[in-house]
Amino acid sequence: MSDESFMRQALALAAGVQGAVGPNPRVGCVLVAPDGTVVGRGAHHGAGSPHAEAVALAQAGESARGATAYVTLEPCNHHGRTPPCALALIDAGVAAVRFAIPDPTTSAGGAQTCRQAGLEVAEGPLAEEARAFLAPWLFAVEHNRPFVTCKVASTLDGYIAAADGSSRWITGPAARSWVQGLRAQVDAVAVGAGTYRIDDPQLTVRDFPVVRQPARYVLGDVHAEGFSTIPGRDVTAALHTMYDDGVRHLLLEGGATIIAAFLRADLVDDLVWFTAPKLLGAGTSAVGDLGVTSIDSAVSWHVTAVERIGDDVMIRSRRA
Repeated sequence: MSDESFMRQALALAAGVQGAVGPNPRVGCVLVAPDGTVVGRGAHHGAGSPHAEAVALAQAGESARGATAYVTLEPCNHHGRTPPCALALIDAGVAAVRFAIPDPTTSAGGAQTCRQAGLEVAEGPLAEEARAFLAPWLFAVEHNRPFVTCKVASTLDGYIAAADGSSRWITGPAARSWVQGLRAQVDAVAVGAGTYRIDDPQLTVRDFPVVRQPARYVLGDVHAEGFSTIPGRDVTAALHTMYDDGVRHLLLEGGATIIAAFLRADLVDDLVWFTAPKLLGAGTSAVGDLGVTSIDSAVSWHVTAVERIGDDVMIRSRRA
């Protein structure tokens, strides 16, 4: 098998981790003996748990000696809650390290440490795929705020609630299950105070086994039992608070007011919009006032995916 196929296995291990892992990234590692046999596999399950390399080394035991480590992110080089993975690879007698992308944080330097110890070290393959997989985490550590995915579910005519205020189950079961899968990939889920009062949402992952449930936030002046609350209306400050809490990927599931606040502040990085084949004619609009006065000043987006999920249509977009 090729370097690419082993790195793809490492990426699959990282992608298989369901649940909140912030502030750390999802990382996978595969250890391959000189004869091409995989002797260890590992994935990181969040802060405080063993890193992917440590899990793979523990599985491999003495078979790690002389092996090649395929890791989706450069091995860390710092003493935190766990020892440096670079030193663990060296001490285990690993002969070579292949990492998909370098670590952009203060944990970087593992590649150089391994080289200095005599290991053969190379960057790649599958750098593009690894960057795409880690895009929310990479964005967060570069911008010092969580990457924000905003989810909206509306009728064909753009309403998220009927005139009588009812709003549950606009979309069908397939779309709702898809959103559960999305929740399983983020560190936190947030709504505004109005949505919390009206809908009493759970904001938990229920359809997928997760290593850790996402943190739950309510933004606004409200007492929310079991939730973290961030008072006030400054959404930029709220994101910085969440970043300090370890959140790197946030799913915003609020109502029209909070979504408009994030959009006005240019703080939505990924927009997931479900449209259900229903018409209301009146009710609560999906998005509040954005201050747009003409078509020329409309907030533009670039569509990255369109998918039919059950009877609903999902359109995923990034800012143009």
